[in-house]
Amino acid sequence: MYNLAKKCLFALNPEVSHELSLDLMGAAERLQLLQPFFRKHVVDPVEVMGLKFPNAVGLAAGLDKNGDYFNALGQLGFGFVEIGTVTPLAQPGNPRPRLFRLVEQEAIINRMGFNNKGVDHLVNAVKKRRYDGILGINIGKNKNTPEDQALSDYEKCLDAVYTSADYITVNISSPNTPGLRNLQFGETLSQLLAGIKARQAQLADRYELKVPIAVKIAPDMNSDEIKNVADVLMQHEYEGVIATNTTISREGVEASPFAGEAGGLSGTPVRDKSTEVIRVLAEHLQGALPIIGVGGISTGKDALDKVEAGASLVQVYSGFIYRGPALIAEAAKVLASHR
Repeated sequence: MYNLAKKCLFALNPEVSHELSLDLMGAAERLQLLQPFFRKHVVDPVEVMGLKFPNAVGLAAGLDKNGDYFNALGQLGFGFVEIGTVTPLAQPGNPRPRLFRLVEQEAIINRMGFNNKGVDHLVNAVKKRRYDGILGINIGKNKNTPEDQALSDYEKCLDAVYTSADYITVNISSPNTPGLRNLQFGETLSQLLAGIKARQAQLADRYELKVPIAVKIAPDMNSDEIKNVADVLMQHEYEGVIATNTTISREGVEASPFAGEAGGLSGTPVRDKSTEVIRVLAEHLQGALPIIGVGGISTGKDALDKVEAGASLVQVYSGFIYRGPALIAEAAKVLASHR
């Protein structure tokens, strides 16, 4: 069924197809039409960051930026769904076209630019939660916020989403917001993560609830840079790290007519690069905090490779676009058999 739907959707502009498929899925969930098709979910509980995940396969941030569709997406068998990236204020993102399918390479290039309706909209959407899996909320800064004021944006988002999320992801690695990736290095990173941790402590006292925070990093760092990030995460006692975001490399897609398009590349071509980042992190962290592996997972074996490299959980995105719900069940079953 998905292959037929994909053939129709892939005939449309990628962003139109994205919006249409989510709208249809959301309507089907509200009318209780999805449940009969997705009753048998893989149950393989795993505890990570102090949370009990129904299974180890999640949806990466970016598909449901505003929290409008997570109830429907959650019915497809995900153990967790991450929504966002959300920013304090609504923003339109970059001009269209900004989403490109590289079908032969099973890849996607996007330069969406954190297009979203703002954190208040997302929080209101989450109030309609029916999904009983783990819900993560991914936060970022507005495009027009200077780098030296980034902490303020993250604090605003943290304040807004704190009691709505099971865990929160700090996105400092999207290549589509100018200067954002600069936050991953040196004293800038340490000061930012120290400030976010301080606000987490204040909110934990206020609500008598500690919501774990993970940091999402880029795949385009060398081993020393990855280790430096790991050191800062350990220093400030973060609860998790997500590896990785999209890449600015075009290795593996040079033959595509879209190779020259600006933006982050995801899908099969980033698989090995992401897995290597996980391996370096795991060797350096030595279990100090868990890793969520994401990048190029299109088969159950790809998911297992991430876990064998050191990930405790995995997330899918582009592979889900190309393979549909079958990938969720396949990956979850492979990981359950591995345990």
